[in-house]
Amino acid sequence: MGQRGEPRRAQPDDGALGVAVAGAQEGDEAAFAVVYRMVQPGLLGYLRGIVGGDAEDVASEAWLEIARDLGRFRGDGAGFRGWTATIARHRALDHLRRLKARPRGTPIEREVLELPGRHDTADAALETLSTEYALKLIAGLPRDQAEAVLLRTVIGLDAPAAARVLGKRPGAIRTASHRGLKRLAGRLAAEETPSPGRRPGTDAGDGAV
Repeated sequence: MGQRGEPRRAQPDDGALGVAVAGAQEGDEAAFAVVYRMVQPGLLGYLRGIVGGDAEDVASEAWLEIARDLGRFRGDGAGFRGWTATIARHRALDHLRRLKARPRGTPIEREVLELPGRHDTADAALETLSTEYALKLIAGLPRDQAEAVLLRTVIGLDAPAAARVLGKRPGAIRTASHRGLKRLAGRLAAEETPSPGRRPGTDAGDGAV
């Protein structure tokens, strides 16, 4: 459990990732393949939340840079996840600038912070969702909240590591993550008992229980 009750996604393979990264830095191609298999799913999920259907193309650009600069990396497995997330985010933002568009076509909400609180219920609820649906829900959040939730729940970074990726303070990341998960919890609660004739995934009407 992190500060202020915020859970961090445990990454039990961080040790193995660190070993694979060290091998890859020594020129072991098999080790690099292991690194790719361990990191790519989370990285791709994060990018889908930012650039949508262009995530694979952006991920390919990111991996070219990761491979090029791998020898410069210093740190453990958890640090490597943060390092690769930073590279992926820079490539995603470059991609969006080229398109002259923002993620999901939605303007960034002005940041009005609330005091963080526990969100164990929302966090547990997210774990029951399919990856595709969870990413769809997260993509509907304001950008600052979406990125904080993606970095913490999809890639598994703690607040300080996510803060380094986004260039913000850890407290701002905790708050953005809290607000995002709170919004998602409200959405899930509204959909938990759909009214007759309403498909799951649609907004609840005034008469929803």
